[in-house]
Amino acid sequence: MTHVRHLPARAGTQADWPAWADADLVQGYRALGVDRPWLHQVEAADAAWSGRHTVLATSTGSGKSLALWLPALSTARAVSAGSLLDPGRIESVTRRATTLYLCPTKALAADQLAALDRLLVAGRTRDVRVSTCDGDTSLEERRWVQEHADVVLTNPDFLHFALLPQHRRWARLLGSLRYVVVDECHAFRGVFGAHVGLVLRRLRRLAASYGATPTFLLASATTSDPAASAARLIGVDPSEVTAVTSDASPAGRKTFVLWQPPELPGSDAPWSALLPQDDPWATPMALPRHVTRSADDLSPPGPDDIWATGADLATPSPAFPGAEDPVALSDALAGLLGAVEGSGPLGTGERVVAEPSDRPRRTATAEIADLLADLTAAGARSLAFTRSRRGAESVAATTRAHLLEIDPTFATSVQAYRGGYLPEERRALEAAIRSGALRALATTNALELGVDISGLDAVLIAGWPGTRVSLWQQAGRAGRAGTDGLVVLVAREDPLDTFLVHHAEAIFDAPVEATVFDTTNPYVLAPHLCAAAAELPLRHEELDLFGPRTADLLAELVERGTLRRRPSGWYWTHNEQASRLTDLRGSGGDPVRVVESVTGRLLGTVDAASADSTVHDGAVYVHQGASFVVDELRLEDGVALVTRRDVDYGTWARWVTTTEIQSVDAEVPWGPVTWGFGSVDVTTQVLGYQRKRIPDLQVLGTEELDLPARTLRTTAVWWTAPAEVLLAAGVTVEATPGALHAAEHASIGLLPLLATCDRWDLGGLSTALHVDTEQATVFVHDAYPGGAGFAERGFALGATWLRATRDAIAACRCFAGCPACVQSPKCGNANNPLDKAAAIRLLTAVLSHAPTA
Repeated sequence: MTHVRHLPARAGTQADWPAWADADLVQGYRALGVDRPWLHQVEAADAAWSGRHTVLATSTGSGKSLALWLPALSTARAVSAGSLLDPGRIESVTRRATTLYLCPTKALAADQLAALDRLLVAGRTRDVRVSTCDGDTSLEERRWVQEHADVVLTNPDFLHFALLPQHRRWARLLGSLRYVVVDECHAFRGVFGAHVGLVLRRLRRLAASYGATPTFLLASATTSDPAASAARLIGVDPSEVTAVTSDASPAGRKTFVLWQPPELPGSDAPWSALLPQDDPWATPMALPRHVTRSADDLSPPGPDDIWATGADLATPSPAFPGAEDPVALSDALAGLLGAVEGSGPLGTGERVVAEPSDRPRRTATAEIADLLADLTAAGARSLAFTRSRRGAESVAATTRAHLLEIDPTFATSVQAYRGGYLPEERRALEAAIRSGALRALATTNALELGVDISGLDAVLIAGWPGTRVSLWQQAGRAGRAGTDGLVVLVAREDPLDTFLVHHAEAIFDAPVEATVFDTTNPYVLAPHLCAAAAELPLRHEELDLFGPRTADLLAELVERGTLRRRPSGWYWTHNEQASRLTDLRGSGGDPVRVVESVTGRLLGTVDAASADSTVHDGAVYVHQGASFVVDELRLEDGVALVTRRDVDYGTWARWVTTTEIQSVDAEVPWGPVTWGFGSVDVTTQVLGYQRKRIPDLQVLGTEELDLPARTLRTTAVWWTAPAEVLLAAGVTVEATPGALHAAEHASIGLLPLLATCDRWDLGGLSTALHVDTEQATVFVHDAYPGGAGFAERGFALGATWLRATRDAIAACRCFAGCPACVQSPKCGNANNPLDKAAAIRLLTAVLSHAPTA
C-alpha cells in the first residue's frame, strides 16, 4: 500500500415531492422505499418540468434516475388522462406524450426497463407503455414499439442506424416527443462523443420537422462544467441548460487504498536477460538541493528551487489535468523522486538512472486476482475492473483457481463480464450479481455505467482507468445505497500508474475533468451531414445547427459527388444508406462474429478494428474461462471459426506501423528541434504473433501471418531530433532507435495526465530517419479517424509534457527499462529496441532548447 484515504460519510438532505408529480407515481416510489426524494432530485425534476434542458451531475448511486423519470412519466400520464377526458378527439388518441431514453450500453437500457417496470407495478400505473428497442429487438417487437410505446429505451447506435434513417416509421414517436433522456452522458467523450452530439442534432432536426421541440434531460457523473458539456452535446447555448451539481444523497464511509504490486525476484521476468551488465552513464551522485527538498518542507524556495514545494502540491491545481502553466505539472512530477540518489554524467547533477534494480513488479491482474479471491472467501460482494477483455477473463479464471484450493463451492461464485458476450449471457450475469448468486465479477468498464448493482462491499481497479471521472464512477460501485465500502486501485507497470499511486493528491485533491469532444471534426461531421441529407434534404437555414464549418464541408462533399446541391438544399442521391458511412464507436465496421466450428454456436463478437490482432489464425480466444483456438479468420465474411481446446499459452500479435505526414497545420521551432502538428496517415499491418506460456510469459514460438494493411487518417504531434541534438545527448547511431522508441512509449503513457484520454486512445511511431522530416522523429497520434484533440493538446503543452516524460523515466528504479517507464503493453515490436538511459539524455537535450516562458 502506498496510500490510504478515508472518505467520510455524508448525511442526506430530503425535500417534499413536487406538487405537479403524478400521485400514483409518488405512491409507487414510496412503495419501493423512497418516502421522500433527495433535494437534488427535486431541483432537477422541477427544472425539467418547467421545460429547461437539465443536466444532473452527481455521484454514483445518488438516485439520478428518479429526477429524470418523474417529469417524463408524469407528463405521459397527464396527457394520457387528457385523452380519456375527450376520447372523441382524434389528436387525443394519436398525440400521447413520448419520451426517448438514450444510454451508452444495452445493459443499462435493460436495467432501466426493469426498474421502470417495478415502479409502474408498485404504483399500479400500467397505462404507460415502456419498451426497449435496439439491434437485438425483433421486427415484430419493433413494429409494436413504433405504434404504441410511450417510452422507448435505446442507444445512440440504434438511433443512427435505424430510427433516424427510417424516421417516417417513427413519426408517432417523433411528433409527440416531449423529453429526451440522455443517461451517463459523461461517457460520450472523444470521437464517440462527437458522433453522439451530431446524432442528437439530427434527432432535434427531425423532431422539429414533425412539430416537436423536446426537452433534454441528462444524467452525468461528477464532471467539470457539466452545463457546457451538456450544451455542446445537444447543440444549444450553455445558458439554455440548468446544471444541478450539489449532491444531497447520503454516502457511507469509503476506504480508498492505492496499491503498488510488490517486486518479483530479479531473474524471473522475461526481460531480465536483456539487461546490460553496466551502464557507463550511470555514475551515482547526490541530487542537487532543489530536487531533494522534502515534500513537507515549507521553507521559502531558493533561487535554484525549480520544483514545487509542499504548499504547492497541497493545493489543487489546474495542472491536473490540462494546466496551461508549462511548469506546474513537471513540478509536481518531480516530487515523485523524493530524496533518492540520482545518477548521470559526472558533474551534471542529472537524474539519469536511479538505484539499479532489475526486479519487475507483479502484474496488476495477478494482484487483483489474489485480492478478489480473499474478498470472496471472506464473504464480500465485489467487482474487479480490468482494462481489457483478456484481463477480465484472466482475473476471473485465476480467482476461481485460488478459490478451488479453499472451497470448490466458492469458485462457482466468480465470473467474467465483458463486451462481446451475447445479450442473454450479459443479462444473466447482471441478474446473478444483483441477486447474490454470484459474489464477484471481473469486468471491463462495461459495468462502470449505471446498471443498478447495489450492496457491493468492495471495488478493485486494475490500473488507472484513464480519467478521474471513470475512477470515481467505478469507485462509486462500492458501498452503494449509503453503506460503507472499500476501493483499491492497483497500479499497472505504467508510467502514469506509478506516478499516481505515489501522488495521492493528483487523485484525491485535483478536480475531475471536463468532457472533451469536437463535433466540428470534419472526419466526424461529413458522414453525419450525408446522413442528415438522406433523412431530409438539408436547408441553408439549418446549417448553424451543425457548426461553423458546415457550409465549407458541404461544398467539398458536393465537389466529390457525395451530395448534390439544388436551390432548395443539399440532397443525398445514392442507393447506399448514408448512415453506413460511419461507425459511432470507431470500431472500423461490423463486429466479427466468433463461431465454434463444430457446433456452429455463436460465442461472441470482436470489434472489426481489433480482429486482426485478437482472432487471427492460431489466436487463443477465452470465453467465460474456456479457451478456444482460432482455426480461420474470414475477414470477407466477418467470421472467426474457433475450436475448443485447453492450452497453457496465450497469443500476442506483432505488427508494424508507418506514418506519413499529409499536412502540417502548426509548427513551432525550438532552436534545432521542430515541433509539428497536423494530419497523418498511419498504416498498420499485423505480421505475426508469439505464443507465450502462461503464467511466466516464456516465448514458445513465433508464427507469421498474411493479413492486409489498414490505414488510418488522423492527427498527430511530432518532434524532431537533428544530428547535433543527438550528438549533444551522447546518443550514438546504434543507440538512437532505442532512445527514440523509449521516449515515444513514455510520452504516450504520460499524455493522459494532460488530455482527457488514456494510452489506448493514442498510438505512436519513432524512427531514426523519417522520410518527411528527414530527421530522427517521434510521432504520437490519436487512434481515431480524423483525430480527437489529444495530440493537439500534447502539441500545445509540449514542454510540460516532455518534462513530465523525462522525469517519470528518471524516477523509475529499474536499470534499463521496464513496464513502469518505457515498456508499452501495446507495442507491436515486442518492446525492442529500448534504451532508457539514452532516452533520458535525449529528452534532456531536447528540453534544453524549450522556450523559457
